[in-house]
Order: sequence, then C-alpha cells, then structure tokens
Amino acid sequence: MSEPAPPIRRNTILLAASLAANSAMLQLSAAVATLTVGLVVGVKGLVGLGPAIVLGTGALFALPAGRAMDRFGRIPVLVAGFALGVVGGVLAAVGAGLDLALPVLVGLVCVGAASATALLARTAAGDMYPPSRRARGISYVLFGAVFGAILGPAVFSPLLADRELDADALVLPWIAAAGFMVLGLALVAAVRPDPRRIARMIGAPEGGEVDGVAAPLAEILRRPGVLPALLAALASFAVMVGIMTLTGVVVVEQGHPARVVFPIIGAHVIGMYALVIVVGGLIDRIGRTRALVGGLLVMAVSAVSLLWVTSVGAFAFTLFALGLGWSFSFVAATAQLADATAPAERGRLLGFNDLLAGLTGAGLSLLGGYALHAIGVAALGVGGLLLVLAPAGWIVRYSLRLRALGLAPSRAD
Repeated sequence: MSEPAPPIRRNTILLAASLAANSAMLQLSAAVATLTVGLVVGVKGLVGLGPAIVLGTGALFALPAGRAMDRFGRIPVLVAGFALGVVGGVLAAVGAGLDLALPVLVGLVCVGAASATALLARTAAGDMYPPSRRARGISYVLFGAVFGAILGPAVFSPLLADRELDADALVLPWIAAAGFMVLGLALVAAVRPDPRRIARMIGAPEGGEVDGVAAPLAEILRRPGVLPALLAALASFAVMVGIMTLTGVVVVEQGHPARVVFPIIGAHVIGMYALVIVVGGLIDRIGRTRALVGGLLVMAVSAVSLLWVTSVGAFAFTLFALGLGWSFSFVAATAQLADATAPAERGRLLGFNDLLAGLTGAGLSLLGGYALHAIGVAALGVGGLLLVLAPAGWIVRYSLRLRALGLAPSRAD
C-alpha cells in the first residue's frame, strides 16, 4: 500500500506562520537591541554590541543547529530554537527592568540562537519542493515574515508611545517579543511529518543520493555553484543586518522620535518578504546567477543612498529597497545550495552558510557601530556599497568561467 501524500501545503503555512512570529522578534531586536545595551551598559562606543551579540551568537549556533537538523530532523531543532527565543525575551525584559547588564546580554545571546535556528526553516522549505519549484517553495515559507512586519510595529510602537526612552520603557516590548516566540514554538511543533522525511519521499536532488552517506563539507564546497551562492548569501545577509541594526541609532541621532524606528524597520522587513513569492518564481525562471547579482546591485544602490536620506519616508524607502535586494540574492543562494545537496547534507551546508554570514554581520555591526560613532553615516553607506559590489563582480566572472568549461549547474542561469 502506497504511503499517503505528505501535507506540504499545511506544513508550508505552519512554517510561514512561525517565521511571522520570529520576524516580530527580529524587528524588536533590530530596533532596540542597540538602545537596550546602550541604556543598561551606558557606553556609547559600544552601540553596536547588542546586534553583534545577537548576530555572533546566531552565527556560532547555525552550524551545530544545521548538523542537528540533519541528524535528528528539522522540527525538533526548530522547537528548541523558539524555546530559546522565549527565554531570551524574558531575560532581556528582566535586565532592562532591573537595570542589570548580565540578563540583557544573556538574553540577547538566546535571541541570536533563536533567530538563527528559525531562519533554518528554509531548510525545511527546500526539503518539501523539487528543484524546479524550490525557490518558489522557499519563498512561500519566507513570505510569512511579512505578517511579522505588520504585527511588529502594531504591537511595539504603542508600547513606546508617549513614554520617556529609558530602560524601563523596553520591558513590555521584550515581554511581548517572548510571547511571539511562544506562538512560533506551537506552530512549528504542529508540522507533520518532518520535512526531512518529505525530502526522502520526493527523491534525490541533483548530484545526491537520498539515503547515501553525506559527503564531507570540503567536498560539498567544491561542487559547481556552491561558492558563489555562499559568497552572495554572506555579503547580502551581512550588509543587510549591519545596516538594519544600526539604522535605529541613525534615525534617533537625526532628531526623530524613537517610535518611528519601528515603521522604518517594518518597511525593511516588508521589502525582504512582501514580494518574496514573486521573487521566488522569478528566480526559478531567470536562473540563480542573475538573481544573485541583481539582488546585490540593488543593495549597493540602497546602501550608498544612506549618504543623503534624512526624512522618515526616505529612510523607510531605502530600507525597503535594501530588503528587496536581499530577497533576490538570499533566496537564490538558498535555492542554489539546496540544489547542490542531498537531504542528509542540506542542514549542514545552510548552517555553515549562516555561520559565515552571521559572523560577518556581527563584525560589521560592531565595527559599524564604532565607525558610525567616529565617522558618521558615510561609514555605513560607502562600506555597504563596496561589500556587495565586489562579490557581484566575482560571481559574474565565476559564472562565465563555469559556462566556458561546460560545468555550470543546470538551474544556475
């Protein structure tokens, strides 16, 4: 008797909804992690420490989380990640309320681990769709973050409205963020069967065996198309989060009230995810390489525009465009990495990708916070421009070389 078809649509909706919950937590972290650490620790030169902790922890957690997904399944690891998010929100609230640095810093560590794990839901998305529809399938799950972009400002902005911006004012937003993560935990726990099992039902991806022994990571990295996908994902994620996490400081320093940071970050998250279903389908049609390069170029223009924007509307549009560019390059990179791996290898490679991207993003946030304090917003604009233009040029040359040798992956172009 044949096994019944897996509920791919139901699982996709549940995973998308869980990313909506994570997106709400991400917005709070992006908007006020810098402010929380600044108010509690009180050292202006360390303005980038909060996001650096979140990103650095997430980076270090990503690879072991990906390996655990390959060993134990996608869902147990996702449940554990959302549980850490609950703990992180509560600890950050306690630290802000009692003006204690240690609970805040430990809470941000937990938030970073949770965010990194939740982002690996795209591994589960890649499991459930064949290569010809993989970018679109990943985009369906990522689209859930749009609702987090709507919920975040709707919940957090009123909690800060008409309040003096001190540490006590940040207690309720962090508690609300923990509540979002409770919801996300319940949603991922309801996914059945585990997407890793669905991947085995669908069959082996290009170049892999369904139940074979996973290849060493060094061997996987030598497969055609893997290195440009990793480089694009690293550059796009690191520059995106580096600018996103420091925008709140720039906006406040220009004299705007703190509450407008949430709509700006909301516009950014909408840019990342609102058009992602269209983006995913387009990537499947035009090829991975064109999407990688095109997304990086959009990010370059967005980054350099920070040199002259001053109004809230201009900041919102710039961050929206930055998110849209990230959407193209990051989804294309994820699809390309999933195409190049078997189910038993996929979590490890995507975790390695997130390790590199997160560490780079953490370094950029910490260095960017110092540079912003010492030089000004030009450090973000020019730095972001260069960090996405250089990889775009290398990817074009790499792709042309592979095509000349007849080694380009079938869906790369």
